[in-house]
Amino acid sequence: MTTPHTSHGLLSRLRVVPGIRAVSSYRREWLVKDLVAGVVLTTLLVPQGMAYAELAGLPAITGLYTTILCLLGYAVCGPSRILVLGPDSSLGPMIAATVLPLVAADGDPDRAVALASVLALMVAAIMILASVAKLGFIADLISKPTMIGYMNGLALTILIGQLPKLLGFKVEADNLIGECVGLVQKLADGAAVPAAAAVGGCGIVLILVLQCFLPKVPAVLVMVVLAIAAATVFDLGKHGVNLVGELPEGFPPFTIPDVRLADLAPLFAGALGIALVSLADTISNASAFAARAGQEVRGNQEMAGVGVANLAAGLFQGFPVSTSGSRTAVAERAGARSQLTGVVGAALIVLMLVLAPGLFRNLPQPALAAVVITASLSLADVPGVVRLWRQRRAEFLLCVAAFVGVALLGVLPGIAIAVALSVLNVFRRTWWPYNTVLGRAQGLEGYHDVRSYPQAELLPGLVIYRFDAPLIFANAKTFRDEILRLAQADPRPSWILIAAEPMTDVDTTAADVLEELDEHLNAQDVHLVFAELKDPVRRKIEQYGLTRTIDPRHFFPTVEAAVAAFRLRTGAEWTSLTTTELPAEPGPDTPAQPPTDEQ
Repeated sequence: MTTPHTSHGLLSRLRVVPGIRAVSSYRREWLVKDLVAGVVLTTLLVPQGMAYAELAGLPAITGLYTTILCLLGYAVCGPSRILVLGPDSSLGPMIAATVLPLVAADGDPDRAVALASVLALMVAAIMILASVAKLGFIADLISKPTMIGYMNGLALTILIGQLPKLLGFKVEADNLIGECVGLVQKLADGAAVPAAAAVGGCGIVLILVLQCFLPKVPAVLVMVVLAIAAATVFDLGKHGVNLVGELPEGFPPFTIPDVRLADLAPLFAGALGIALVSLADTISNASAFAARAGQEVRGNQEMAGVGVANLAAGLFQGFPVSTSGSRTAVAERAGARSQLTGVVGAALIVLMLVLAPGLFRNLPQPALAAVVITASLSLADVPGVVRLWRQRRAEFLLCVAAFVGVALLGVLPGIAIAVALSVLNVFRRTWWPYNTVLGRAQGLEGYHDVRSYPQAELLPGLVIYRFDAPLIFANAKTFRDEILRLAQADPRPSWILIAAEPMTDVDTTAADVLEELDEHLNAQDVHLVFAELKDPVRRKIEQYGLTRTIDPRHFFPTVEAAVAAFRLRTGAEWTSLTTTELPAEPGPDTPAQPPTDEQ
């Protein structure tokens, strides 16, 4: 017999599931708004789901299957009230790049669907494991400049790849250059179908005009309805325009995808890239919409929710999905209050497949290409590139490198390049951190960069030096070389005071370098002095035994205390810094300072 205590315990455990918690806290006044938003959202979900499926090299129906299951899966396990998941334009090329090379020469669509479903299951496993391990920070592996370059390259890849479909012909190519060459050759041979080009071109113009001047009007739906009407009235199928045709009837079947063992390794490599992009999309979109609603982002739960959505899609002939900023914005503008909006959208798509599978029979394929192309334009961020050029050239070059990687090497190598460049940029900043000499500027408290304040005053015999990074194996020799350069100045300093607040760590390699450096300087009657070392770093230095060579009296709590001790010891007075006394620029044997915000 179930006791009240047992029932209460069971209910408490069930409330851990976000969907159960949402149902228990649902408000009656939200119902109408969620229903209306679900209807509005469906008008976008259907054409985009079909278009993005074909972008991924899969049958259009799989886009609808994927949309249904991912919406239901996220409604149960996703923590966000209104975040909308589904097939995504940024994932489509990655799915195609992973799946299509593995498909047999005859282009068997069933095998392509099975491979895509396994890919979704792998992405699900990665996301759920990452959630359990609390690895949401992995999304930060792609910096914004490299992400801008990657997305711009992706937008160009999608645009070029969809143009043949828009114009009514096909191009067989493995890369962007091949597609461009094939496109030009086909156009020169007169392969373009005028009716297809007219439908596709008018579709693009209509969507862009409506989005610009009438943003509340469902532009994609209007274009799709008009395209179907045009295909029916003018019998475009007989004028060379490819149509979607009859969709399979009924709910998507539960399927355990069957693939070859040899396919698993390349699929897993693709799944890693897709999971990384999906994770970045999820965290950014969840943060943006949670901030608007005054909610808190739960990154690890978001990963779990997206993982379950991919799991559901993979078991019902679907492919990997991600969050969608555009569809979430549509749901939000339509008044969505909870995940019931997504459930309504899924239910309406099921009803369409059961009751009216021929609804999109006359939808022209160029119209789907128009949907994808307009979506690709939203991925591009040209103003962001211009801003990087104006603000920071080093990050502009990273952006360009990521763009070129996607455009020339492909989508999956492009994401690998974007991640590698982001990590290398972090390493570069640690390897060559900003470092400078400090002086006393008139009218300002503390000590300041002599590059920014050329008239700063210095104390003869004392150099105050700041190294803006943890001291580790990657930059220890750079630090040593700068100190040796300062020690060789004329006149030679007796103290080189390290303003060590930015030094958040000293590893064993750096400790050995410090020991050798201090012994070398002591032989020249030059002493290393430290100020503002953080306590954990000071304890590490003592643990390494560096106080055997570095005088324990040469550690000061503040730069001011060290300066006061030096003046008391030497009687030195502040003197103005002239142009000839500025610290020398790095020579040919010293690493040049990379451009930074402070330079």
